[in-house]
Amino acid sequence: MADPAPLPAPVDDRARCLYLEILEAGGRIAVDRIADPQRPALDELLRAGLLIPDGLGGSYLAVDPRLVAETLGTEMNTEAARLLNRAERLPGRLDPLIAAYESHARPIEPASCDVQVIGREQIRRRIAQLVADCREEALTAQPGELLPGVLEASFHQELPVLRRGCRIRTLYRPRLLADPSAIRYAAAFTEAGGEIRLLDEPFQRAMVFDRCTAVVPAVEDHSRAALILDPATVATIVAGFERDWARAERVRWDLLLGTAPTRTAADQIARLLATGLTQRAVATRLGLSERTVAAHIARLREQYEAETLFQLGWLMREGGGRD
Repeated sequence: MADPAPLPAPVDDRARCLYLEILEAGGRIAVDRIADPQRPALDELLRAGLLIPDGLGGSYLAVDPRLVAETLGTEMNTEAARLLNRAERLPGRLDPLIAAYESHARPIEPASCDVQVIGREQIRRRIAQLVADCREEALTAQPGELLPGVLEASFHQELPVLRRGCRIRTLYRPRLLADPSAIRYAAAFTEAGGEIRLLDEPFQRAMVFDRCTAVVPAVEDHSRAALILDPATVATIVAGFERDWARAERVRWDLLLGTAPTRTAADQIARLLATGLTQRAVATRLGLSERTVAAHIARLREQYEAETLFQLGWLMREGGGRD
């Protein structure tokens, strides 16, 4: 880190020389002893407060520089406090403009975008090529709806990549549990070495290949995709994925094969609780952590106004479920 720039001197060299001469003369100088070339230096010393008139109009007295420094320091602190107060009030004065800027619709344009691919078919082809070229790791975050046939096509693309030793991690929303074909895909994918987790919160759609190429939507309807090669931008996308991955839940997909899917993980938990299973048994059956199951049960107890787990199961059997 560079040293801060030195503060400007209160007086220039000529004024300092005159001040030293006055000190050597006893700290006082008569007006008639000041030559015309010294007048600018005298005026500067007077402005700085290092000289003051003696009150008789015939000479000037030298002032202790420490007193001058204290006076200047007080003035600077006062000015600094005033500027700091203005700085603290500035955002509030700009609030209307900030709100207008944030609410103004702007086209979505990815930063550091090297290539934009237009058209869904072209996007699919480019992604398929990136998958085929992947050598170490692919990260995928898919928060949207699962279209028919997409998972089967994805599996055929990903299986050769997994077989040659690449790691593939994918994030989905819990709605994956509602589709029997999705459960079969997830079970086959994980059996082949892939990893899938579910995150029950919003996250951004993205794909990253070998941590050097990212693909993100360029517009909201996904008709354009951005291929990002900028290392800093790709690293930011990877960091967001890793943060979401750490919060997401593991699922034992093999244990879900053959079960009747429901709309959400909470629905499956409610259905199993209604059969009389314990919290631990529900977590084992669904392949979820007990912490996740406990959170869902807490919401169900509030929904059914149940004080105990036994009462919750009884109410769910009697009522058949609530929306």
